[in-house]
Amino acid sequence: MKVLIVPNHSRDDAMRSARRLERWLDDQGVEVSWAHDKRLYPRLSVDASDCDLVVSLGGDGTLLRAARIVGYAGVPIVGISYGHLGFLTSAGPADLIDTVSCALSGELHASRRATLDIECAFDHPDGSTHAQHRFALNDFALSRGGLGDMVEFDVSVSGRHIDRLRGDGFVVSTATGSTGYALAAGGPIVTPEFTGMVCVPIAPHTILARAFLTAPSDVVEIEISPERPVMRHFFADGRPINDEEGSCGMRASVRRGPGDVILLDRGQASFYDSVSRVFYGQVGK
Repeated sequence: MKVLIVPNHSRDDAMRSARRLERWLDDQGVEVSWAHDKRLYPRLSVDASDCDLVVSLGGDGTLLRAARIVGYAGVPIVGISYGHLGFLTSAGPADLIDTVSCALSGELHASRRATLDIECAFDHPDGSTHAQHRFALNDFALSRGGLGDMVEFDVSVSGRHIDRLRGDGFVVSTATGSTGYALAAGGPIVTPEFTGMVCVPIAPHTILARAFLTAPSDVVEIEISPERPVMRHFFADGRPINDEEGSCGMRASVRRGPGDVILLDRGQASFYDSVSRVFYGQVGK
């Protein structure tokens, strides 16, 4: 059996717990590997394909990194919260060893979370184009650029044109991501059992544009209007998609990913407990 530890390297408490977990796993005869510090080695890749479990020690951002490492491979992830909200994580530091022990013995509930498969097209100043694919557990976002100009773009779903919008951007999220950027933009909180997509305009310059949900088989298409060539950015789970200097995002196609992310937790009620704790402040009441 092999476990990959994905800690938040910038948090001393998370690193201390990660080392304690490694010692405990060694005593159990479990092979351990570590995800590197991405700040020091930003281009170094991590392979989790031969692992039986991934343990994330940090906040939701650390868990999203663990999900990117796993991708569509289906390796279970258990999150231990050392962050601010811990919405996606399943336990706190005091329950570290017990939670990982239960995960290894198959005693935790497996929550299957739909993912996104994102394809973006970029134009270069010389007229050439290139495409990039990205995985996301939470969301894809089109956002205005640093100059603050509003973006104009067309939104279609499975070939059916919805509208041409102007505003700060657009979010396409999974149910998991519905409590992130999509929620901040005015979208609904959606149960993880929903496997379609949540589409939310960001500060649209109209009172008519509203969030809407898609079917799991739908494809959401976003195309930048050539009539308003302002600065804009594409993001997957909060990370910039484009890494080609001078290129400009023109189109994005977002669909359900070919595989789910498996998050381990204490049970189906964990989602609503987290909603109550994080968004309604009901802990202890």
